Amino acid sequence: MNQKGTIKAKRSQGGVAISVEPQITRGLGVQRVYETLKRDILDMTLAPGDQLDETRLSARFSLSRTPVREALVRLTSEGLVTTLPNRNTIVAVIDFASVPGYLDALTLMYRVSTRLAAQHRSAADIEEMQCWQDNFAKAVDNADAISMITVNRDFHLAIARAGGNPYFTEFFERLLDQGQRLLRLYYSSYNDHLPQKYVAEHDAMIAAIADKDEERADRIGGEHAVQVVTQIQSFLASGIARSMKVAAIR
Repeated sequence: MNQKGTIKAKRSQGGVAISVEPQITRGLGVQRVYETLKRDILDMTLAPGDQLDETRLSARFSLSRTPVREALVRLTSEGLVTTLPNRNTIVAVIDFASVPGYLDALTLMYRVSTRLAAQHRSAADIEEMQCWQDNFAKAVDNADAISMITVNRDFHLAIARAGGNPYFTEFFERLLDQGQRLLRLYYSSYNDHLPQKYVAEHDAMIAAIADKDEERADRIGGEHAVQVVTQIQSFLASGIARSMKVAAIR
């Protein structure tokens, strides 16, 4: 094994020596780079607009540029990284002018996803939601904002999948990915100690979906979204967010 974590094996094929790099090793490297950079971006250690140089990242992680590039592609698909026309890669900026429209779309999808889940859910769907909710509650107890963001995403996607409409699910997934740093601001507004009453709102969603009560599920989903949206709007209006590393956003 060389210093970059790849394995060079030689085998003969028609008298030609071939160098083989196992996919498992590279895959682990991609995952490590992806998870580390994502945490840094969500936690604002890497601020919006910061440059992500592949050569420097390769040195940081002691990997070739290939797994680094693959990790950046994954982050780009989540809207956290942007490749500029000059081919430079940066942490994606947040366009505050588009936030109101984004929050409107998010509110609608909270309602739609919970209503459809109440119509079509299976017992297995309820089990999956509860599993993610248990993990979310643990993250809240630990005041682990980054885990709260990722598990909250998976919780709401489980609800969307239970609704059985892949178009809504795909759209909702994009919204949740694009809003990860806004959700970071949401948790920051509580100093990462989310009140338990908001954790309980997830439980209320699961209960309404399990009961197949479409109207209640719709209402709870909407109320949950309004609470999140209102808190984010208040936090942004307070100017506190601007004093954080978010001040780099333009």
